Amino acid sequence: MKETFIVDKSLSDSRLDTVIAKAIPSITRNQAQKLIEAGAVSIGGNVRFEKKEKLKEGTLVEVIVPEKVELKVKGEEIDLDIIYEDNDLLVVNKPRGMVVHPAAGNSEGTLVNAIINHCGDNLSKVNGVIRPGIVHRIDKDTSGLLVIAKNDKAHNSLAKQLKEHSIKRIYHAIVYNNFVEDEGTVDMPIGRDPRNRLRKAVIPAINGELQEGSRSAITHYMIEERFGRFTYITVRLETGRTHQIRVHMAYIKHPLADDPLYGPTKQAFKTNGQLLHAGVLGFVHPKTDEYMEFESPLPEKFQTILDKLRGEKNA
Repeated sequence: MKETFIVDKSLSDSRLDTVIAKAIPSITRNQAQKLIEAGAVSIGGNVRFEKKEKLKEGTLVEVIVPEKVELKVKGEEIDLDIIYEDNDLLVVNKPRGMVVHPAAGNSEGTLVNAIINHCGDNLSKVNGVIRPGIVHRIDKDTSGLLVIAKNDKAHNSLAKQLKEHSIKRIYHAIVYNNFVEDEGTVDMPIGRDPRNRLRKAVIPAINGELQEGSRSAITHYMIEERFGRFTYITVRLETGRTHQIRVHMAYIKHPLADDPLYGPTKQAFKTNGQLLHAGVLGFVHPKTDEYMEFESPLPEKFQTILDKLRGEKNA
């Protein structure tokens, strides 16, 4: 569906994304930015990709707005590795290769499909019908621990802990290259990569101010074992941005092994996915106020590669 409008005096000299959001009430500014990035916005027949472009009064703007598709999520009989469960939450160990929640074109075989089958309607509604119970996420090819909320009260409590950075999240990773130091911290904002909309990137602050679209991100890492070309590390997240560990480690020249998006084109272990595992998860229980901590062993494939590196080092 195409929406066409002319910029009036009240919107003159405003940014393109702001103009679209105000001229078309059904579109948010964030949605406007995505439409611009997708090439769905044109001025005078010329497609625009710059959301910050200032528009003048009388400018004709055309926006192709995709039809809304109602995504129905159904429960599926998918094996769940449940580490802990009570009336308020459950902790699951997500396998590598499983998407956390449905999206357009990918509505089946996700963790959400599995937990709906397991929990029925006993899931929080805070994040809507597409992400019932989902408090935080990990990437498709990242394995490990996630906490699922069964009711809104539990969800809000866990979300608050995430916001306050009090949830303990420790990841295991194999990265390229050796380190000079034994531990370190990457404190750099992350936003969308301006050259590739599928990627995230470090977007440095300017004069101490975050650039538009970027968010603060802090990653702490510790070296566990050195193998020369590769290093086994553990990572503690202080914030939880999309692809945070992958982006930060690539930024400091230690991309995750076999990461197809941020690592070398030629994969060292041919696993077609980053060697990253969410191994420790700790939080305060929303009802009992008791601190709980869970640990997940390394997946077999990860462990096999680690053992191989150890063998080569000893040899």
